[in-house]
Amino acid sequence: MADIDDRWYRKGANGKQVRTDRYGKGSRWVVRWRDPGGAQRKKSFRLKADAEDFAGSVRQDLRTGSYIAPDAGKVLGEEWARRWLDAQGHLKESTRERTRGVVENHVIPRWGRTPLAAVTYADVQTWVTQLGREGSSPRSVAKIHGVLRQLLDWAVKDGRLARNPAVGVPLPRPPLHAHRYLDHSEVAMLAKECGDYSPLVRFLSYTGLRWGEAAALRVGSVDLNRRRVQVVASVTEVNGHLVWGSPKTHARRTVLLPRFVAQAIAPAVEDQDADALVFPAPRGGVLRVRNFRRGVFDAAVSRVGPTGLHPHELRHTAASLAIASGADVKVVQMMLGHKTATMTLDLYGHLFPDRLDDLADRMDSAACAPDVPHDADGDDDGTGSPR
Repeated sequence: MADIDDRWYRKGANGKQVRTDRYGKGSRWVVRWRDPGGAQRKKSFRLKADAEDFAGSVRQDLRTGSYIAPDAGKVLGEEWARRWLDAQGHLKESTRERTRGVVENHVIPRWGRTPLAAVTYADVQTWVTQLGREGSSPRSVAKIHGVLRQLLDWAVKDGRLARNPAVGVPLPRPPLHAHRYLDHSEVAMLAKECGDYSPLVRFLSYTGLRWGEAAALRVGSVDLNRRRVQVVASVTEVNGHLVWGSPKTHARRTVLLPRFVAQAIAPAVEDQDADALVFPAPRGGVLRVRNFRRGVFDAAVSRVGPTGLHPHELRHTAASLAIASGADVKVVQMMLGHKTATMTLDLYGHLFPDRLDDLADRMDSAACAPDVPHDADGDDDGTGSPR
């Protein structure tokens, strides 16, 4: 599987060692082997011990399937990053564009001229630390590091690296931001201040749709009679242009409309074409969140508060109002389109009431029901021990 040749000597006709014409020139020992693809490879060494160690490791790697060609990791970071990015056709266009921005602005400037095999854990850790010192937020650092980790994972799967040097690198902890939740009265006041867009504010506050999902909502996806909304699409602004796609988790879902919300949006739905947007911009087309904030929302917030409220926080409000109305975690998960209930609990678990006392009372009532035998019915002999 891996043979060692002596370049300086060969066996003569009499079996004795004879100098070759390469005697004293270059490295004496060469290891030759064939890789899993059948290609002939070789590597030279000055010392026989080094050649034997290398040959042994090649044989072991070939046997276990962990063989990495010596030149596989020589590809430069820029070439590999672009190849990886071109292969991410499964990503939503908006996600792919954001990832492209990370590659162009952060990964290539630092790792573009570095061979993959030369990327070390220590260098990645230093880079991550430097990103924070240069002003990137902890969340941004995590996203940037995540892109590097993914493209190096791809190199491991492609047989170019034995391990991923970006795995296990400690990342800065993001600060814990307390979510803000509006109550029913605050939602009503904010909606009133938003004028013609009052139905949109109420809709976001009681359905929990993401902005892109609400902006992409078409009349055909709204059933006023059943008070249901089918969330089937999303639209996102990326580098100034609109990108249409599926909802964030790629899963369609159905959301319930409270009766008063259905009534509020009815004028935008009734007698409209099925392809018409429910919440269009003033001059038609998609309502972009920054235009909505600049033209309507921010001024309304400045009048009724809370200070600095973002439209996305109406999604948090929807979760809190649903939980306060008795919705369990699975209902909230389905409403918000979270991939798992764990994600819902991580974000809003503190809003669910502590029901331990209620649970104990229910168990007590069930155990003390008339049809359940009790000690007084003769199940105990008076000594404290069952008969």
